[in-house]
Amino acid sequence: MKLASYIDHTLLKPSATVEDIITLCEEAVKHEFAAVCVNPIYADLAAHHLAGTGIKTAVVIGFPLGATITAIKAAEAKEAVLRKANELDMVINIGAAKAGLWEVVTEDIRQVVEAADGAIVKVIIETGLLTEEEKRQACLAVIDAGAHFVKTSTGFASTGATVEDIHLLKKIAGDKIGIKASGGIRTREQALALIAAGATRLGTSAGVTITGG
Repeated sequence: MKLASYIDHTLLKPSATVEDIITLCEEAVKHEFAAVCVNPIYADLAAHHLAGTGIKTAVVIGFPLGATITAIKAAEAKEAVLRKANELDMVINIGAAKAGLWEVVTEDIRQVVEAADGAIVKVIIETGLLTEEEKRQACLAVIDAGAHFVKTSTGFASTGATVEDIHLLKKIAGDKIGIKASGGIRTREQALALIAAGATRLGTSAGVTITGG
């Protein structure tokens, strides 16, 4: 197993500069990560620096709160794809999830999937804010909406990815969709434990350290 191939090399800090994103892309190429994950403003910049490398450009949508109007999420997704994003990491309507409005949650995701026009859609359910039953329902909504991955966390909540949550999501998702663990992944040991639990992708800003680079 090549650990680097699981990693989305991530920089989502509001203070990130053009130079920081270029460095992120250079590190991704050097270590052969799966993708870089950036804010929408840097979609075309990342795509330009990764062109021809096989490394994907992932862009966050409705990030980090998930409280953006669905039509705006869809427009953001469409614009990101026009700017050469290969993958979109969207945040669900967390408030609707907490209220048990699962049709609203599912439709929110579905519209982003449609706007993505074939690009990979990973859906952040923010596990740290959900009960176990809400995590189950959120994962089912991701599957029903036609997305490609369920993702644990934004990294902006108080808790991130846990082995227990990956086990739970794997039980629900099986092999229907991928599972991305993200939030608080800082060590190689953590990364390997999450993969062993069922994660098929890892989102982390510590990829260079984790892979021993």
